[in-house]
Amino acid sequence: MGCCTGRCSLICLCALQLISALERQIFDFLGFQWAPILGNFLHIIVVILGLFGTIQYRPRYIMVYTVWTALWVTWNVFIICFYLEVGGLSKDTDLMTFNISVHRSWWREHGPGCVRRVLPPSAHGMMDDYTYVSVTGCIVDFQYLEVIHSAVQILLSLVGFVYACYVISISMEEEDTYSFDLQVCKHLFIQMLQITK
Repeated sequence: MGCCTGRCSLICLCALQLISALERQIFDFLGFQWAPILGNFLHIIVVILGLFGTIQYRPRYIMVYTVWTALWVTWNVFIICFYLEVGGLSKDTDLMTFNISVHRSWWREHGPGCVRRVLPPSAHGMMDDYTYVSVTGCIVDFQYLEVIHSAVQILLSLVGFVYACYVISISMEEEDTYSFDLQVCKHLFIQMLQITK
């Protein structure tokens, strides 16, 4: 078996997905984005399961990974729509934090080139409200950074889906060949027993 087989490619792809998901998980934790944290956690578990299934030749685990990649693409499309405010969604809602806090994306205040200034609150405002933080000079707005993260996840998942389907089909063919070989061996063994009698 060569190194550039579908199986090896899927292993490398799962490793890339793990690195990408862990990076995203860190920044979602920094921004207290609870919905993406939960999604990333599930994604990491299923990618590890897919990686294990690929290494151990377990097609059922790879099937779970394949189904999850379709769900993961759907979730990331939702995140893209959320941050681009498509279909009545608004990036200024507390949807990603389950309405627990007023935190937003970590990239909102800490993006590349961003200068963060805390403005004095007005007399009737709350001290911890994010409206009192001024961010200027960002090279890329935070919503586009979130969209880029989701687009990378979608790309990795789609390629992973294709490779997983390929590895599953190869595994099923090998299982069929293996079961055929067992039947042939059994038949030959029975014939040898009859000859020796």
